[in-house]
Amino acid sequence: MSVRTSTPAPTRGPADDARVGDDESSPTPGRADDAAPSNPRRGRRDWAKSAEIAVLVGPALVVFLGFVIFPVVMAGYYGFFRWKGFGPPTDFIGLQNYVTIFQDPTFHEALWHNAVIVVMSLVLQGPIALLLALLLNRPMRGQSVIRVLIFVPYVLAEVVVGTGWSLMLQSDGALNGLLEKIGLGALAQDWLSNPQLAIWTLLAIITWKYVGFAVILFLAGLQGIPQELTEAAQIDGASYWQIQRRITLPLLGPTLRIWAFLSIIGSLQLFDLVYIIWGQYIASTAGTSTMATYMVANGRNAGNYGYGNAVAVVLFLISLLVALIYQRYVLRRDTAGALTERSER
Repeated sequence: MSVRTSTPAPTRGPADDARVGDDESSPTPGRADDAAPSNPRRGRRDWAKSAEIAVLVGPALVVFLGFVIFPVVMAGYYGFFRWKGFGPPTDFIGLQNYVTIFQDPTFHEALWHNAVIVVMSLVLQGPIALLLALLLNRPMRGQSVIRVLIFVPYVLAEVVVGTGWSLMLQSDGALNGLLEKIGLGALAQDWLSNPQLAIWTLLAIITWKYVGFAVILFLAGLQGIPQELTEAAQIDGASYWQIQRRITLPLLGPTLRIWAFLSIIGSLQLFDLVYIIWGQYIASTAGTSTMATYMVANGRNAGNYGYGNAVAVVLFLISLLVALIYQRYVLRRDTAGALTERSER
């Protein structure tokens, strides 16, 4: 027969009651009263980070404000005056300069020439540069030398390019002389002064000079395409052109869109080659004038700096509008991944 013994329950003393009270009064995780005090070290780190950003961004911001934003604002201000370029502007005429711009048929022609250059630059340079990039992306002898030769025209100064081509394309220049020597004298033309040929001459020069930049840009994009994709397509029996159409071109899309954007903006602001080859007077009669050459011819060279500033503002607004539309409808897919996805938070 077992004997069951019972142990007495422990008794609580004053020390135990004090301990329990301390435990109940201590903060628990998740309560509002357990907020940690501000860390002074963290505040110093944030201040140091802000100061570092200000030091790095400050000089670039000052240069941008001083050489981009401020000139645009001052051009808009001077555009409201009839100003000869010296002394403070006093002859306020409001929007008269802008009204004159949009009523001038010469400006309409220059705007049309810019539009033709924009479209034809994309049509001519794009396919040529893409074919050359696909060719140079394959192993071949002299690949580096060919790349350098294609890229050399882009790094040449516009003055050198314009002067050289103007000398070769004159009526008694090297091109017509070569055609006569090889028995093709009937093809000799007035390449610079004929309104039916001058715009195409300009497009040929632009293509020769800037196609190298597009080739280098496309080659950089092709280097980023994984080789495994093309190898898998070849195993599946896809031909070379099917691979380029189904794999290469879609993956090269962001590079193509960036190049097109740069080409459009550059074509809208084209000035140097036209001014060097055709000058301020021949450009309008030959059909190669642009908005930039119109601005210089009717602004600085005419002594009407107020009107020239108004044309500069119009050119800036047209370029800005085109850039915003292109950004909104074309580059949106490329920039969407770089933006913070706040809508999902």
